[in-house]
Amino acid sequence: MFNLESFDIKLDTDVIGRNFIYTEEADSTNTALLDKSAKFNEHGTVFFAEKQLKGKGRKDRVWYSAKDQNLTFSILLTDNKYFKRNLNFINFAASLAVAISIENLYQLNIDLKWPNDILISGKKTAGILLESQSQANVIERLVIGIGVNVNQTTFQGNFNIAPTSIRLELNEIVERERLLAEILNNLEQNLKTVLKNPKWILKEWKLRCRMIGEKISISENDKSKYGIFHDIDDDGFLLLRNGDKIEKIYFGDINIVL
Repeated sequence: MFNLESFDIKLDTDVIGRNFIYTEEADSTNTALLDKSAKFNEHGTVFFAEKQLKGKGRKDRVWYSAKDQNLTFSILLTDNKYFKRNLNFINFAASLAVAISIENLYQLNIDLKWPNDILISGKKTAGILLESQSQANVIERLVIGIGVNVNQTTFQGNFNIAPTSIRLELNEIVERERLLAEILNNLEQNLKTVLKNPKWILKEWKLRCRMIGEKISISENDKSKYGIFHDIDDDGFLLLRNGDKIEKIYFGDINIVL
């Protein structure tokens, strides 16, 4: 059972998570915060569910998570100063917050996989999903969905990337309350940095992306491209090199070619 009092003591934010909604079950934490009729409008609101019935990742892939074992939550942004920024940096700020938190608390080595995966030992332990709601092509609300495999030890199904959890990597049970507070603490700081010094976010993200320089495949809509992962550009897009040609990649699933 998630201990709300223990979590609150460790939370050291001004805004993010100060309005905290806890529920045993929800279809999707992202969907809950995107729903204007639910009247969740406060910037920084965090919606946490012990189990998602329709949890999702990129391309509407299903995100399975064992109840009471992991962290599945979303953060609502309604302050439009964030919407004026390249949303890739919001995505990087979130994945970086998860990475830094795991590094600081458990001294595990993290790999960040473009665009939104967090890996330990080459296995997926967390993912980020950004979704927005717009009116007349103007973003009104942005939701950052985060799922972290914390204490789950078995995984069923077929996966593009083999899953793992922090518990499996540490060989010990992890305190979820401490980890969630640490992620939100780091996320608030990173979001401030997105506004003041986005180059720092990009630099720190790239330091943890060890696929840069590797030969990769990029798949999207049943089509694949191959080349060298040359770099991430200043807007957060992947640069794929083939000989002297550099191509900007806006989305896709990437894998190292052995």
